Amino acid sequence: MTWIEADEALVDDIASRMDLRIPNRNALKTIVEHIAPGDGREVVADLATGVGKTYITAALIDYLGEQGVSNVLIVTPGRTIQEKTIANFTPGHAKFVPGMETNPLLVTAENFARGQVGDALRDGSALKVFVFNVQQLIRPTANTSRRVREVDEFIGADLYSHLQEADDLVVIADEHHVYRSQARAFSAAVRDLHPRALVGLTATPDAADEQKVIFRYSLAKAIADELVKVPVIAYREDGHNSVRTQLADACHLRRLKAQVMTDWHTERGNQLVNPVLFVVCQTIEEADDAAAILAEDGFIGDPNAVLVITSQSSDDALKALERVENPDSPIQCVVSVNKLREGWDVKNISVIVALRKLASEALTEQILGRGLRLPYGRRVGVPMLDSVDLIAHESYRRLLANKNVLLEKVLVAPQDTAGRTGSNAATPEAEPAATQGLLPLTNAPQVINGEETDGSLAMILASMDALDAEAQTERERLHQVLKPVAGAPTIRFPRREREIRPSRFTLSDVTSQDARREGARFMTEIAIPLRRDALDATHTIDGDVQVVRRAEVSEVATQNFMPVDKVRDNLVNRLMNLPLIEWNLSEFNAAKRVVDKFLEGAGVTSGDQVDWGEARAQAATFAFESLIRSRFASRVMDAVFRFRIVNVPPPLQPMPVDVADHMMISSSQPFLRGRFYSGWVKSILPLASFDAERTELRLARILDAASQIRWWLRISTQDQAYLEMDDGTRYFPDFIAIDSDGVHWVVEGKSDRDADRADVVRRKASAESWARAANDSDAVETTWRYLFVTESVLRQSANNWATILTLAPPED
Repeated sequence: MTWIEADEALVDDIASRMDLRIPNRNALKTIVEHIAPGDGREVVADLATGVGKTYITAALIDYLGEQGVSNVLIVTPGRTIQEKTIANFTPGHAKFVPGMETNPLLVTAENFARGQVGDALRDGSALKVFVFNVQQLIRPTANTSRRVREVDEFIGADLYSHLQEADDLVVIADEHHVYRSQARAFSAAVRDLHPRALVGLTATPDAADEQKVIFRYSLAKAIADELVKVPVIAYREDGHNSVRTQLADACHLRRLKAQVMTDWHTERGNQLVNPVLFVVCQTIEEADDAAAILAEDGFIGDPNAVLVITSQSSDDALKALERVENPDSPIQCVVSVNKLREGWDVKNISVIVALRKLASEALTEQILGRGLRLPYGRRVGVPMLDSVDLIAHESYRRLLANKNVLLEKVLVAPQDTAGRTGSNAATPEAEPAATQGLLPLTNAPQVINGEETDGSLAMILASMDALDAEAQTERERLHQVLKPVAGAPTIRFPRREREIRPSRFTLSDVTSQDARREGARFMTEIAIPLRRDALDATHTIDGDVQVVRRAEVSEVATQNFMPVDKVRDNLVNRLMNLPLIEWNLSEFNAAKRVVDKFLEGAGVTSGDQVDWGEARAQAATFAFESLIRSRFASRVMDAVFRFRIVNVPPPLQPMPVDVADHMMISSSQPFLRGRFYSGWVKSILPLASFDAERTELRLARILDAASQIRWWLRISTQDQAYLEMDDGTRYFPDFIAIDSDGVHWVVEGKSDRDADRADVVRRKASAESWARAANDSDAVETTWRYLFVTESVLRQSANNWATILTLAPPED
């Protein structure tokens, strides 16, 4: 077969369609580039837990399917990840990954020994995704058997051999570190398949595989990019560290977070998330003891709210675990014995306690990873909800003391009593064990290991007292609101919404070829059998007479015949009387065409004077009607857009915490992505945050100073001002500005590097189409224009609005 090519345009298309995060898009691009030679090489992508390895897997499968690959095997280290992966690729499941255009056949241990799967395995054009755990693939021994190694009648061989012989097999090894070369049976099960490419995904690569790592995205980067929660190491200053104390502190933190979440939910109306405590134990006995403590008053207080998951857990317990993310789940705490350290992907773990001694840094990060996922897929600006708290433990203190653990300089030296920070400050290792030397840290610039940083911390250290105070502050802040400045207008934004409707059906959609093919089934007459049953009588043993029915030889019944012209007229009339066909001349002409082609397929040519039996005529009428109905049912779905007027900004929003004056941005106080800035003159809201300094912040300053602009608003993803794309995704531009003529401008700023990206070009074209449609609509009262500005245009404009319109003229 022809092997794949590295196609960056296809990568961009898949990334846009699946709404991949930037690191996931880059990981996909790097993987494709490295496996394109198809020489059997093994590559590893080292990706932080919680970033979205599942989406990378789905995107890679979509890419391979688009390039003609028909066999992809996902190998998982155990049952938990295997079940999660099967759910990820099962349409309709809550964990199904949306956005894939290929529709692969999912092959598992439960369904591979079936005739339908066997047929698909022999179809080189059908994309098959095999999901097996490594235990199902290893070579059997004298005392064990493996179904995948046994000959299957539908496949014609054993499944393992079938995969070995596939000339386009790609293996995706989830949690790749499990299959390291030292684990001989696991390694052989994967590598003896000799695939065209072996792609490993892991958050903790084995040291022996470092030379295979082609892409790395560390946990620290994920935290800095706000793709996961911020880990908060919680500790006690009194030195008490008993199991009961740790569990009591954990329950207290969970209650604080639940209170803040409830307040946030009340203010914002988002779906309520139930914060869950995760406790990791060493043994089943330790887990049972911990669960008993947690059920007491003063802890969780309800045994039904504490779920213990071990190797001995019942099916009911595992089902309760599956529902732990549901808002109505009663579970407040999950206690586990080393079972959920990998592959358990939930978004509502808020506090973690590790009662077991952690054996390695990798295990530490795996446990930490259970709580890193963001409940709403993004940070919401509430620190108590954007963080996961870990109750301090000796192994975590070792983690903090090792500056290379997260591959970034993330350990911030404690402040001394005068508030100074520097490379000479004592480290946590040097502090007395009673206090642990850990103090709350801010996002201000710090000196870390002798180097200055911008303050993008990967971890926060806080005492229990500090966390109590933070929770109280958060609750008070959530009852404060950010509202428009006095006199500011409410913008009536014409949001274009997409509705999916079936396209209009016409008989012109029925091809002549289809009609002829259907008619070919009726080239001969259909005989009507005359069935004959004889009623016979026989004597029974006791002297009675029994009547029995006996089938006799059937004969051919007579039937009426009609001229083929009448058959033709009947077919046309039957079509035109179907409720799905409009009555007009075009449809009538189309009906005559498809009926003529149908009869042509049945052997009737123009001018023939033949008769058809009523059986053939009736069957033909039914079949022809079925053909039309099937074409009606399979018609394409069209996207229809309509305008809905929404008011922006919302009248009340929670007050941000991190606020600074934009005029104070300098080398000593650098711009921070996501921070809210004040000091505006024409902004509808007194505060605004930005993702980029050289485009968005600069545009805001230009709009604020322009004499032609009356008001402007920074659009947030929390607002309702978005443009819906043809594929259903939402595009949130940067600004809405109102000029002195009352024209409303939707403004987007982009770096020169990103301006020509395929997804950006599509959004620009969609926004220009939206503006034209809005101005043409009688439902929209205001004139709207769309302005796309690049970084280089902003540099050349001398910060002048009129110059920008000259350098980047908007569409008329």
